[in-house]
Amino acid sequence: MRKPLISGNWKMNHNHFEAIQCVQKLAYLVGKEDFDRADVSIHPPFTDIRSVQTVIDADRLQFILGAQHCHWDDKGAFTGEVSPSFLSKLGVKYVICGHSERRELFGETDQMVANKVAAILRHGMTPIMCCGETLSERESGQTEAKVLGQVRAGLAGRKPEQVASMVIAYEPIWAIGTGRTATSDDAQHMCAAIRHAVAGLAGADAAASIRVQYGGSVKAGTIAELIAQPDVDGALVGGASLDPDEFARIAKLGA
Repeated sequence: MRKPLISGNWKMNHNHFEAIQCVQKLAYLVGKEDFDRADVSIHPPFTDIRSVQTVIDADRLQFILGAQHCHWDDKGAFTGEVSPSFLSKLGVKYVICGHSERRELFGETDQMVANKVAAILRHGMTPIMCCGETLSERESGQTEAKVLGQVRAGLAGRKPEQVASMVIAYEPIWAIGTGRTATSDDAQHMCAAIRHAVAGLAGADAAASIRVQYGGSVKAGTIAELIAQPDVDGALVGGASLDPDEFARIAKLGA
């Protein structure tokens, strides 16, 4: 059975003082029995990563340190970018790539995302590769073509064992930050379609092992129904992860 992964994406929120306070409060709210049921990763802004890492290490917390983005090269003249090698040295384990905000606002292409997947894996970290459709694409019946096209492009050239270790996050763009959430049936349908596509690309074993998250206005009140679906292996949580009380309830899988 695949252990769920609950990932908190803080986006451009929390300075490093606020980040420390948030993690410390989460540590009181999320107990050992919760970590037995689910893995929980935290993805702060780059300026907070060292501070969050220090708290996790010093207090021996079970939260997993993540990042929101990286470049695909190890070093070079890329002002404002962050090297995957820098992140790995900080103990980062999961790196989000291809988030819809990166694709839509900053022009990231499928090829860029594929390059990042390769770089993240090269440095021993796990990609959380995002895919999702806009409202207009959904309404015109293009959801599967868009999402599965992104999946195939992002996994191109990866070995089956690499694919098996990854996380794919299905995040319908129309549900991010809008308060609208895909129904559990919708989430299951698309997560199952993603898993089927993975099987075609990397084999049945990889498809059985890869974790497929749902992301899009996830809240404590919706997580239990989502996680009960057979192909939904966790959640990529945005705004709700900024509130320690709400995120703790999500990490507890709605318990």
